Amino acid sequence: AIHGDWQEKARREVIDIFGNQNPHLEGIAKLKIMTMIINETLRLYGPSSGLPRAVTREVQLGKLLLPANIDILPLNIGLHRDPHFWGDDVHHFKPERFAEGIAKATNYTPAAFLPFGLGPRSCVGMTFATIETKVALSMILQRYTITLSPAYVHSPIPILTLRPQHEIQVILQPIHSNA
Repeated sequence: AIHGDWQEKARREVIDIFGNQNPHLEGIAKLKIMTMIINETLRLYGPSSGLPRAVTREVQLGKLLLPANIDILPLNIGLHRDPHFWGDDVHHFKPERFAEGIAKATNYTPAAFLPFGLGPRSCVGMTFATIETKVALSMILQRYTITLSPAYVHSPIPILTLRPQHEIQVILQPIHSNA
């Protein structure tokens, strides 16, 4: 809603692929701009704040010595907002970072972007959640323009997952008179 230019790019892509028809799986796979927007949103505001891990043996992590038998919670935000990986504009919404895919965006560093975890412990619902998001956004963009409510206060908080403290307050304006 804040980035109307990206909203319009995504809407054009959705209309080009689906027209006014309901989204279908073949088209979902072609949503490049929407994928870039979703990935950048996940980088800035991923669903989980960290990945709990157990240290089973003593480990040297840089200058830090982690003893065996402790639990740690590495925070995703530290990786997702690290200027080393993402550049000096790390706090800015720039979906174009993902124009050539996740691997290129992270300079082929898999642990730099892990909104759904990594490896064998990654979220089993990751693909479903991504497809569901693309379907819902496609259907919304076919029918509405999204703007932020003047009452909206940006205040994300972690409660199991990251969520807006004061709900998502947006205004949906129909694009067509029959929406």
